[in-house]
Amino acid sequence: MKCPFCGHLEDKVVDSRLSTDGEAIRRRRECEGCNRRFTSYERVEEIMPMVVKKDGRREPFDRQKVLSGLKKACEKRPISMATLESAADEIEKRLLDGAEKEIASRQIGEEIMKRLHELDEVAYVRFASVYREFKDINEFMKELKDLLSAENKKK
Repeated sequence: MKCPFCGHLEDKVVDSRLSTDGEAIRRRRECEGCNRRFTSYERVEEIMPMVVKKDGRREPFDRQKVLSGLKKACEKRPISMATLESAADEIEKRLLDGAEKEIASRQIGEEIMKRLHELDEVAYVRFASVYREFKDINEFMKELKDLLSAENKKK
């Protein structure tokens, strides 16, 4: 591995241990050129599925887009960034566990809506209004009524 300090290509591993979440191996390395130490992380490279858009285009799955959608929906709501990160992780894990090579963008949107419904109703309605492309106030009101009736059934 290339030394970040001097660019030398030879080093030796001084220490290896599992990261706290068990998802990576942390390696402490010592450069054989300048003798400085640095840390590297080794992770399993997951093959991300392709997302099939509404118009048929395909693009690689991007967790940042999921997180961005969650952030926009939850703007000015009492939801921590840690909660949003966790939600994005859960959505990504659910989609990757399916082991499909292609995922419809609709499926990703539905997963985001499901998670937002659990987190915050206002954020859910915000996301749904954009995602479902409500054409008029009646469609919007129908979604709100469905949300309210679901809430009343819980009580």
